[in-house]
Amino acid sequence: MTQITVNTLSSEIKEMDAAYSAAGGNPAVLHKHELASLVISGNKVLNANGTEGIVLETNRTEHGVDVNMTIKKGYKIPLPVHLCFGLIPEDGLQEIKMNFVAEEDSAVELIAHCTFPNAVKVIHRMDAKMVIGKNASLKYTETHFHGPHGGAQVIPKAYVKIEEGGRYYNNFSLVSGRVGYLEFDYSVDAEKDAVCEMVTKVYGKKDDKIKILEKISLNGENARSVIKSRLAITDNAESEFRGITEGHAPGARGHVDCMEVIQGNAKAEAVPIVRVDNPLAKVTHEAAIGCVDKKEVETLMARGLEEEDAIDVIVKGMLA
Repeated sequence: MTQITVNTLSSEIKEMDAAYSAAGGNPAVLHKHELASLVISGNKVLNANGTEGIVLETNRTEHGVDVNMTIKKGYKIPLPVHLCFGLIPEDGLQEIKMNFVAEEDSAVELIAHCTFPNAVKVIHRMDAKMVIGKNASLKYTETHFHGPHGGAQVIPKAYVKIEEGGRYYNNFSLVSGRVGYLEFDYSVDAEKDAVCEMVTKVYGKKDDKIKILEKISLNGENARSVIKSRLAITDNAESEFRGITEGHAPGARGHVDCMEVIQGNAKAEAVPIVRVDNPLAKVTHEAAIGCVDKKEVETLMARGLEEEDAIDVIVKGMLA
């Protein structure tokens, strides 16, 4: 029985390594003891490795895992923490609940890869709460790969609180394979002298559906933020973007920047929303929706690419 369990676990680890690689990651980093890492397949924790300054706790649930991670006060974690969440089968449900705290004067970079390489009927839900303490810093990079079938429903939701002088940088990318259905919902409260930057890049094809909602409330004096969204859709894909920034304090500065590229019968909607209730705050926005530049396409076709491949190269360049 033990041998079967070990073999099964070993096989699952190999499958997750392959899926992690498909999502653009290097699976070798998940097996280095000097690096903090967490690998979750469905509701199984395949690897949970902490390092000095990091408290990592996991609790298995019926359809996923509850994760508690704390970066201790004053610790500057020198190397990135690598996270991998995924489902290997064609169908299934994964629910991840994350409670993350970066205590005062700490700093860390999290690199996450979420991968569903065979998804035909897969649902992935993430519900996260993040607290960035006073003068702490979190850089969070999240890359997704949903496979070629368009059968993934991915619904990440997060609430982020940035305390005085804290810094939060979020970069979400889903540009390879199909999207399926994506509903992205992040809300941020930023206190005095806090900095928040959120970048979202998604490439939708066929009948993919994309919904992006990002909201930042600049509650503290001199808080600053940028919301930047880059969406590309083609065929019959649809995208909907809502970027909200609110300025509530003197010296608060925010900007919303959305650019969408459409081809074929795709439909795009972009709504930047700015709200200000303090005369010394300033929030700006810009939004643009259009097609790929025809001259750029013709230039690449003259060099031997088919039109579809030329458009794909241009779009991926914009999303890089």
